[in-house]
Amino acid sequence: MSNVSQIIEERPSDIGNFLVGRLLPFKNKRSVGPFVFIDHMGPVQLSSKENFDIGPHPHIGLSTLTYLFEGAVMHRDSLGTEIEILPGQVNWMTAGKGIVHSERTPERLRNSDKNMHGLQIWVALPKELEQMEPSFHHVEAAQLPTWKEGNTMYRLVAGEIMGKKSAVPVYSPLYLLEIKTVEACEINLGEHLYGEAGLYILDGKIETEGQAFLPKQLLVAKNSKLCTFKMAENSTVYIFGGKPFDEPRRIYWNFVATTPELIENAKERWKNQEFDKVPGETGYIPLPEDFNNFKLKKENNDNENTAF
Repeated sequence: MSNVSQIIEERPSDIGNFLVGRLLPFKNKRSVGPFVFIDHMGPVQLSSKENFDIGPHPHIGLSTLTYLFEGAVMHRDSLGTEIEILPGQVNWMTAGKGIVHSERTPERLRNSDKNMHGLQIWVALPKELEQMEPSFHHVEAAQLPTWKEGNTMYRLVAGEIMGKKSAVPVYSPLYLLEIKTVEACEINLGEHLYGEAGLYILDGKIETEGQAFLPKQLLVAKNSKLCTFKMAENSTVYIFGGKPFDEPRRIYWNFVATTPELIENAKERWKNQEFDKVPGETGYIPLPEDFNNFKLKKENNDNENTAF
């Protein structure tokens, strides 16, 4: 019997002036451990007349994780943070009771050709922390545990696994592990994984139980303790997951919460512009019209209007 319970294909999603590949949430799989949202950004080449511009928008009840492979993004938020993120670094923004941020092409690159490629991830907060004070942490590439086994490179982007711990300050047991190969090899992580586990193929190919899987596919394990697979040469995969929460999470636009009341409150606060402002920004992204008749009692379908 296969240990792959689901195969999720990357789906295109328009987030304004940028097309991304959406992996989570999926209609039959809303989360993997505490991970509730994953977008694959790019790879895309932008001309000197094109820029990545996501204006001010709010979040509650989650932490966002930005991890770039190529390009650069200027992050600004309502805490007064203003920092450029580069490939290999991590931006970890915890919304808690509410934060507003924007993400744009840095000024130094706006009039030149540039590439964009990376992952944008949301991690739900534990129920007892979903109304915590917001915070922001920038983690340099050198602060992420990196090690080699044979010709296989490992990097722990977030969380704790294999006796390693990332500098990203997470709030529940989880892991986001990057694995890169030069030569084909077998990977056995079963003794190290816990909770729910997913595997995203960025480049190359993996094989497990006689089946081959290719880029832009996300595999969800039935049992994380049985996670063994073969990676082809020059492949890159991301293993992510952790302990799932007891309470389901509701997602409306950029809001994640355990109760409909928290989401309704956030919607009203944003409509009335009662969130703190982002210094240096004047505009904002309104609540999407597509959700005017949204009913919180019904399970939402894939959220195609999410700004991050």
